[in-house]
Amino acid sequence: MLGIRDTPLSVDEVLGAVGDHAAGGTAVFVGTVREQDHGRPVTLLSYSAHPSAGEVLRQVAEKVAGDYPVTALAAVHRVGDLRLGDIAVVVAVACPHRGEAFEACRKLIDDLKQEVPIWKHQVFADGDAEWVGACD
Repeated sequence: MLGIRDTPLSVDEVLGAVGDHAAGGTAVFVGTVREQDHGRPVTLLSYSAHPSAGEVLRQVAEKVAGDYPVTALAAVHRVGDLRLGDIAVVVAVACPHRGEAFEACRKLIDDLKQEVPIWKHQVFADGDAEWVGACD
């Protein structure tokens, strides 16, 4: 399961997508909208994605699956306006052992943030706003 969506994300859906009896460990990362960034109160985030984002996400996932003994993985990122506490991204990786699952999950979210063309526009309580070049 890989995708860029404009609808709310479900941790249960992502976790269900990586269920595998061959896996002894499953690691999940959930990224949510936090109330502050760099000590400044945040009131709203809006994510935008380039049309190629889905394909780049697939390439990132394939690389992680090739570098680790992954039995299943999933990654979904939300676009559009999100409020405090909303889920922005969920990634999950299942591997034969927990250490591999943790490492692969971290690699998946880190590479997603670095490589997938998703941009964050955050609005602060004082009305100021900024664009961030990669997703958080």
